[in-house]
Amino acid sequence: MSTDLNAFFKAYDVRGTVPDQINADLVRRVGNAFVAEIGTDPIVVGYDMRPSSPELARAFAEGANEAGADVTLIGLCSTDGLYFASGHLGRAGAMFTASHNPAQYNGIKMCRVNAAPIGMQTGLAEIRDRVASEETLTAETPGRTDETDLLADYASYLLQLAPVTGRRLKVAVDAGNGMGGLTTPAVLGQIDAEVVPLYFQLDGTFPNHEANPIEPENLVDLQAAVREHGADIGLAFDGDADRCFLVDEKGDLVSPSVLTALIAARELAKEPGAPIIHNLITSRAVPEIVTELGGRPVRTRVGHSFIKATMAEENAIFGGEHSGHFYFRDFWRADSGMLAALHALAALAETDAPLSEVLAPYSRHVASGEINSEVADQQAVVDAIEADWSTRPGVTTDHLDGLSVVHDDWWFNVRASNTEPLLRLNAEGKDAGTMERIRDEVLAAIRS
Repeated sequence: MSTDLNAFFKAYDVRGTVPDQINADLVRRVGNAFVAEIGTDPIVVGYDMRPSSPELARAFAEGANEAGADVTLIGLCSTDGLYFASGHLGRAGAMFTASHNPAQYNGIKMCRVNAAPIGMQTGLAEIRDRVASEETLTAETPGRTDETDLLADYASYLLQLAPVTGRRLKVAVDAGNGMGGLTTPAVLGQIDAEVVPLYFQLDGTFPNHEANPIEPENLVDLQAAVREHGADIGLAFDGDADRCFLVDEKGDLVSPSVLTALIAARELAKEPGAPIIHNLITSRAVPEIVTELGGRPVRTRVGHSFIKATMAEENAIFGGEHSGHFYFRDFWRADSGMLAALHALAALAETDAPLSEVLAPYSRHVASGEINSEVADQQAVVDAIEADWSTRPGVTTDHLDGLSVVHDDWWFNVRASNTEPLLRLNAEGKDAGTMERIRDEVLAAIRS
């Protein structure tokens, strides 16, 4: 093929613009190559609310059918809804979504049976190369496509894992015109809660704001709704609803690290001593709290493939990332924004205290958030920072993912982007003054 597939076959998924990069013909070839890679057992396919998604999902199914695999289309769903279908049905799967990317994008997240991820190291490179070769697998007996709706089963399963009982809650939810507008009524409609809905209309053009809650400007409407309606909690989902962010009853943003620590505590209460995964830019509070509760914290690189692989190796019960992804062993080690939300709601409903008080024990340090800087020679800058900081008193360094510099009172991590000429800085201190001092000194070195 003349198209540069490397431009949109990414490390963990396929993601590009429609129709110049992602179109029905290309996706039909991907569906065929997917079956060539994983075998002809039945597969499951779902899609988000983007205008191009239904056509692309059907094209993928046609390519898979041609290769001899039966396909079950589950229609509109969140990405964790597709992971549920993969585990529930025992099938490999494909989800059509570009997550939080703008409207002109679409893509495919693929997995093996039980939601095991497919990335460049685990089959995606082979799928890409087969698409590039224009080879087509044509079965003697083509597969067939049927349709089913698993939304009710998905909701029931999540509520079994994290039942919400106790006081009635008022919950403001910003779905960002994404798939949370479908999953929230199905799940929260079964608990004792009054839902204040924001942007539940499924609209892949995202008319109100980007469906990317990691950016604070996209949470302003939710913060205002929590304050206006006197809600107990605010929930924000990204476009494909696999990530969840919280706002407390005051309208203040809650760090994903705080939610990670809360869920870790709840999971450790069920299985004392269990391993808990956290990536290296999660707050230091997470491993501290896990250790205090008798669990075993396990530190990983950033990225879901590393989290899921380490969860499998360690048989970890739970894993959290500062990006708002939360992974559960009982959910086939996959990430689920809705399941994370249910844990927060369950913890809140069990007490009469406001959310800010419930979460206070899990918030111990002050973080900078991720700060990106454009740098031509990333490695040279990282080397210079290491040479400067590694000899300072009380400092240790490691290279698990970029450069981490650690002190009893603070830490920072500098790591290069895989796809852009950017250096990413995360810093944390025992208080705001400490964090700001470290952040500003390292940032000056990066940008000088």
